[in-house]
Amino acid sequence: MSRAVLADTGPLYALSDPSDQFHERAHRELEAITADSLAILVPFPVLCETHTLVLRRLGGKYAAGWLDEILSGSVPVNPQPLDFLEGVAKLNKFSDQPITLVDAVVDRLARRLALPVWTFDGHFSVMRSSIWRP
Repeated sequence: MSRAVLADTGPLYALSDPSDQFHERAHRELEAITADSLAILVPFPVLCETHTLVLRRLGGKYAAGWLDEILSGSVPVNPQPLDFLEGVAKLNKFSDQPITLVDAVVDRLARRLALPVWTFDGHFSVMRSSIWRP
């Protein structure tokens, strides 16, 4: 699938929370993604991480609707075991950086699928990931 972006937690959460500093940017970028007819792939670790943020910050009722909306408007993708193992190796390589395992797995998945990451997180630049920009 070459006409897609791999979503990170930041944009997905920012779309949901009007108080998030990146809320307006996330909506502008979502419009650009839609205009370019790009599919949005959401790795399951990102889905879980974002759901946790939405649940804790915006409440259970909102989180339930959010989950339905995300699953209807994106393509969930499951990393392979090797993506996690190589993500751990990436963490070891960048042990001086506060990169999460989720970020490292997304980087590995993006490389394997040859897709850019839709993110607001500078850690992806540190890892030299391909980053989607409108």
